[in-house]
Amino acid sequence: MNRQLIGEILVKTSGLAQKSVSHALRIQEEKGGRIGEILIGMKAISEADLLKALAIQFGMRFLPELPHDGLKIDFTEKVPIQFLKKYRMVPVITPSETFLAANDPLLFQPMDDLRLILGLDGTEVVLSPNSTIFSAINFAYDMRDTSAEQVIQDLHEEDTDRIISEIEGTGDLLDDTSDAPIIRLVNLMLSQAVRHRASDIHIEPAQKRLKIRYRIDGILYDMLSPPKHIQASLTSRIKIMAKLNIAEKRLPQDGRIEVKIGDKNIDIRVSTIPTAFGERVVLRLLDKTSILLKLSDLGMSMEGLDKFERFIQSPHGIILVTGPTGSGKTTTLYAALSTINTTDINIITIEDPIEYQMEGIGQIQVNPKIDLTFANGLRSIVRQDPDVILVGEIRDLETAEIAIQSALTGHLVFSTLHTNDSASAVTRLIDMGIEPFLVTSSVISILAQRLVRTLCSRCKEEYSPDEESLRSIGIDPKMALGHIIYRRAGCSSCLETGYRGRTGIFEMMVLSDPLRTLILKTSDSNAIKRLAVQEGMTTLREHGAQKVLDGITTIEEVFRVTQ
Repeated sequence: MNRQLIGEILVKTSGLAQKSVSHALRIQEEKGGRIGEILIGMKAISEADLLKALAIQFGMRFLPELPHDGLKIDFTEKVPIQFLKKYRMVPVITPSETFLAANDPLLFQPMDDLRLILGLDGTEVVLSPNSTIFSAINFAYDMRDTSAEQVIQDLHEEDTDRIISEIEGTGDLLDDTSDAPIIRLVNLMLSQAVRHRASDIHIEPAQKRLKIRYRIDGILYDMLSPPKHIQASLTSRIKIMAKLNIAEKRLPQDGRIEVKIGDKNIDIRVSTIPTAFGERVVLRLLDKTSILLKLSDLGMSMEGLDKFERFIQSPHGIILVTGPTGSGKTTTLYAALSTINTTDINIITIEDPIEYQMEGIGQIQVNPKIDLTFANGLRSIVRQDPDVILVGEIRDLETAEIAIQSALTGHLVFSTLHTNDSASAVTRLIDMGIEPFLVTSSVISILAQRLVRTLCSRCKEEYSPDEESLRSIGIDPKMALGHIIYRRAGCSSCLETGYRGRTGIFEMMVLSDPLRTLILKTSDSNAIKRLAVQEGMTTLREHGAQKVLDGITTIEEVFRVTQ
């Protein structure tokens, strides 16, 4: 049987121009190579286009996604991860089907070897994109039974004196097959934290024990309890990876580690402090491959989103985002910047630290050691002809004054403040020493925010709360009629917490003329808030109550973050 030519199939299926095929054939004659790969290199087709055409040519199925639910991962004990990554293939064994997913239908020998090793003779081969295959490989090897708990059981006294070798560069931690139990423990601790979506790892020494906790969705959970005798080795391993001084145990130290865990690039900030029972280590995990959220993904109401999008298009003025540490202020500001980031405006930021790298934006990292403070950096930014400036945080009078002057001289300034609600931000600026008339003439709006945990969609339960519970977050029982209210349950998908992921609740105070007049007379945050509410401002608790009525979160969660 004559097999159809790949170029002919692509012309039919992907709308490829015949002249592109001719051009690719000329390149193939001169330099060799496969016609499909040449066309991808020319950007004439995508990888998916080629795989669909190869599927037709070889009579195979094309699967853009592979199943993860119920996936059997026994093969990870028999097949090295490097073999699967080299040949870009993965066995997919679920209760309902078994097949091999490959990226190249011509790798007959490695496919046969894999079938032989796993006893899968005659199993169907399907075609999948590279990224899908690598994601499935990483998922399987990350989930295998060599859990951190088992490694802890392997840690015997003699291992604590073992020389800790250093990982150079950013090799994939899942590929690291080191036998040193401490190295395995650190690698597994990091990959487990990433799998559970943890933002921080706390290694906390006590008098007779060592505790490792993960912060997941803003709450700390006890995860591991390694033996006390490995404390020094564990801390040293992390300090070596962060290029810190392992001999210095009396002073706090800060460093960073860049690692690759599966298909994620993770930037880890390491902080150590000396305590009575040894060094306490906190690792903050930042997933550099995570996609920047859009404004519409943050959880604002439609009305709030419309207002905020109008404000961020303003030619000048200050927009403040307030809330405690870890309430998502930076994420909101990055989402705002990515919305207005076009080639015709100049955006410069000064941050501590830079949490996301953004294309087309000048980002400056604060460095107090060389006297590059927010205030000094901001002075230099103003000379760089910016249209929009982001100041990571207004911490002192000097920074506040320069930010306000920048806003008054035609720049749009975004910044954050640590205050409990939007009205308190005005009080904070005036307490810092800013004249009330400068606040009223420069600040356009103040957005206060918190993060509430969202209910796990797999296990949430409907129930009828009592009137007292509803009133605790400002819901009139009559308002609840016609709404389904849920409470948390707990399942394996959400680590038995009942919650998975977080969303924002917001309070946006717009500086109207009546509010400006009031601020010139008083800086009392209660009076300012009362007037803002009279003018129609939705408070944090009211927005949280709406999320409860919409079935997104629980009464307890809204009460926890707004009390």
